[in-house]
Amino acid sequence: MTRKITEALDLADAPVTAAAGQDRPELEKAIQEIVDAGFVGVQLRVHDERGEWAGSAGVAELGGTAKPPTNGHFRIGSNTKTFIATVVLQLVAEGRIGLEDSVADHLPEFGLDRRITVRMLLQHTSGVFNFTGEYFPDGTFAPGIAWSGQEWVDNRFRTYRPEELVELALSKPARFEPGTDWSYANTNYVLARLLVEKVTGRSLAEEMQRLILGPLGLSGTVVPDTRTDLPVPHAHAYYRYEEDGEQKTVDVTRQNPSWISGGGDMISTTQDLHTFISALVGGKLLPAPLLAEMCTPEAKVGYGLGVFVQDGPNGGTLITHNGGIAGYAALMYSTPDGSRTLTASITYVDDAGMSMAEAFQKVTQTLVSEVFGDGQAEPAQPAS
Repeated sequence: MTRKITEALDLADAPVTAAAGQDRPELEKAIQEIVDAGFVGVQLRVHDERGEWAGSAGVAELGGTAKPPTNGHFRIGSNTKTFIATVVLQLVAEGRIGLEDSVADHLPEFGLDRRITVRMLLQHTSGVFNFTGEYFPDGTFAPGIAWSGQEWVDNRFRTYRPEELVELALSKPARFEPGTDWSYANTNYVLARLLVEKVTGRSLAEEMQRLILGPLGLSGTVVPDTRTDLPVPHAHAYYRYEEDGEQKTVDVTRQNPSWISGGGDMISTTQDLHTFISALVGGKLLPAPLLAEMCTPEAKVGYGLGVFVQDGPNGGTLITHNGGIAGYAALMYSTPDGSRTLTASITYVDDAGMSMAEAFQKVTQTLVSEVFGDGQAEPAQPAS
């Protein structure tokens, strides 16, 4: 099902750019293979016992020759969830909220099932409908808001209120009784965002700055709300759709990310993602008991509170979250002690058929194997 992004663009001759100081041919080869698989560009940053390595391959923009910046800004998609979960747990540590609190007590305006707890939001066990649509085991799909195809392209600068997204989700039947199953739903994290704002009386961006971005010095990380631009430098992302029988590819780097809100709207860099995940698992953001709660996975797919807890190569464990949003993919992996991390951005031409999904799985497996194992690829989590 995979195919090259464009037959007209030859990326094979675009050399890898790596940061000075380390020769890591195996990492250069790995990111070049991502480009060869049909992706537009990649930025990779690895921290391990050999130090730091950062490099890029491909191009920053279709039709251009400049390579992606090695620490450019990009949309991080569902990696946003790890940031929001951390803020919520920090508020738990401050005594502002409890993991077992009924969300309805804090957000009574939505008429939520009183059995839904804060923990269930963070762990995707609430059962609420996913406002971006639900895929069911029998292959059926229940649509939510438009986030693909020409309809999304034409309306990608529209502003959605987070309350609007929640209300849409709650107008649909719940997927299951609260706490009885697991299902990934962006709605959980829009509710978590609203919860943060209700409990503190401040915006998510303000709380993120107070609790994470300021203390860690994450100057390249942004909670954009409705802002459409990315800070410079950045690589470009693309979307392909069909109009009147003709394939069209458009630059969707600029968009209003309020359509995904707390489910995946943030912007960051590979350096900031490394600093964040290593500080998080290293105990610099949460008390040890809450960090242990965060990294305790549920049984179905191994999701903790805002992170996946996975078996890594060679029998190790990885703390991770990936994200994807309209031509941007973000990777964030760490060993439990933060001593080895992989953070990356991959840019590509997205489409409604998710034609790059299989290729994304393969290149992610290769990277994880190269950084955390011995080159024998291990299964990687689905993009979200």
